[in-house]
Amino acid sequence: MTEVLLTVGTRKGLFVGRRRHGGWELGGPHFPAQAVYSIGIDTRRETPRVLVGADSAHWGPSVFHTDDLGKTWHEPARPAVTYPEYTGTSLERVWQLHPAGPAAPDVVYAGTEPGGLFRSEDRGETFEMVRALWEHPSRERWVPGGGGLAVHTVITDPRDADAVTVAVSAAGVFRSADGGASWEPSNTGVKASFLPDEHPEFGQCVHKIAQDAVNRDRLYLQNHWGVYRSDDAGARWTDIGAGLPTDFGFAVAAHPHRADTAYLFPITADADRVPADHRCRVFRTSDAGASWEPLSHGLPEEDHYGTVLRDALCVDDTDPAGVYFGNRNGEVYASADDGGSWQQLASHLPDVLCVRASAVA
Repeated sequence: MTEVLLTVGTRKGLFVGRRRHGGWELGGPHFPAQAVYSIGIDTRRETPRVLVGADSAHWGPSVFHTDDLGKTWHEPARPAVTYPEYTGTSLERVWQLHPAGPAAPDVVYAGTEPGGLFRSEDRGETFEMVRALWEHPSRERWVPGGGGLAVHTVITDPRDADAVTVAVSAAGVFRSADGGASWEPSNTGVKASFLPDEHPEFGQCVHKIAQDAVNRDRLYLQNHWGVYRSDDAGARWTDIGAGLPTDFGFAVAAHPHRADTAYLFPITADADRVPADHRCRVFRTSDAGASWEPLSHGLPEEDHYGTVLRDALCVDDTDPAGVYFGNRNGEVYASADDGGSWQQLASHLPDVLCVRASAVA
């Protein structure tokens, strides 16, 4: 089997696993006592780079990287992500680390709290704030979500390095067609059930977005109530939640090779954040949301209460695809067959905040 690197960010450190010859080895923690909210695995060069956004209660947030799969870690001498003085604010958390596509081989984006987007042109060593998003005319009306005002999702189009999509909690989806020089809200069809006007131009509490592996204009969106699909890169959204036990949740991931295929982990409700029907199940669509099937072979059959957060469900780039998720019970599960069957890799870890995996040489 292909060797896979698995990284698990928790409330108290980073755990790193390797799949070799069909078996798993999981070690750590790295960054003990630090909350790891974001991980990016950059495989655009022969030597992969792993970027980690860790948050120390004493020293504050920082971005670290390793070029030897976790044997050694490096932190820049000066903070990699800092807000300019004129903003009157400071970095609270790095929610997302996203290596851009092959058309921009050294570019990495960082999504942050309070509601900022940063761009690196040196593989994550240093970052500059994307001013146009920070200075967007609607910003003064953005309202923090339950976890804060966060840019938590960044999507780049591999066909066009200037096409960037972000999701902000709780301001919604914004798109740029010019490399971040300008931004437009892109929430048509997405419902904000908690607002008097349920279909505003912006203000939706988008939880996560994933991009289809084949049709790059197709996006899947898990909202704060509602599951949606866009077929035009986010210009319009269509509800695809029918057939799910609930359309509330945090995570969504797309199959790395197969068109029209995505994964969700439904949660009962915003006021009852446990798995739908108290069952540990991932749901998969193979027809772009026209239907959904539960995937639970090998997962716990008894009542289950482990919530999966927005970045704690992911896929790798192997074939068949590896699918992974971790939960707030400190459990990590993996599938090596597109989600058809599962095995538990870890238990009793701290709260799992994010999971990332990739094939490595």
